[in-house]
Amino acid sequence: MTEKQSSLAQLDYKKIAIPILIGLLLWFLPIKPDALSDQAWHLFAIFVGTIVGCILQPLPIGAVSLLGLTTIFLTKTLKADVALSGFTSSTVWLIVMAFFLSRGFIKTGLGNRIAYHFVKRFGKSTLGLMYSLLGVDLIVAPATPSNTARAGGIMFPIVRSLAETFQSYPNEPSRKRMGSYLIYTLWQGNIVTSAMFLTAVASNPLAQELANGAGIELS
Repeated sequence: MTEKQSSLAQLDYKKIAIPILIGLLLWFLPIKPDALSDQAWHLFAIFVGTIVGCILQPLPIGAVSLLGLTTIFLTKTLKADVALSGFTSSTVWLIVMAFFLSRGFIKTGLGNRIAYHFVKRFGKSTLGLMYSLLGVDLIVAPATPSNTARAGGIMFPIVRSLAETFQSYPNEPSRKRMGSYLIYTLWQGNIVTSAMFLTAVASNPLAQELANGAGIELS
């Protein structure tokens, strides 16, 4: 079996069919809100189908999104210049570039190396260990526009490993020894660092753009 045939065999056709059927069902639904035009309703149907596809992921999210965009063109729901207008936004590209940096932090292990260096220098006590981990989150936050990726992809594996080193395991009474303290404090710190930097979470640049539209300038 060739690599192409193997990839086709791995496709889950049920996951492919569900978002298509949902989109078609909404598209041809005889009842729709009176306030919406046919164009708006068709755009909504494509949007919902795309979101369902992103959740089920019969293909990578990027491929599903491109298929949704292609459907908009093929059905002439929107003109190309209107559909692609979002790509001219500097805010969108700021988020994209920050995600590239985030992927680099995770793939190269740079985030982990920074974390272990901080732990080595400052983790002499439980309190010092937590301060060192929060310091890592603070440094990595500007280049990681997803608090989920930062906390789950970089920080959580380290925190769990450190907790288990001290015989503190999840789903056991020993979790209260150190693990619950580290996890809870990391969660609180992650929320704070997400609000400190424009690129610390993807919603921040979008909030900035909405504020600019209301005449409020956020540098």
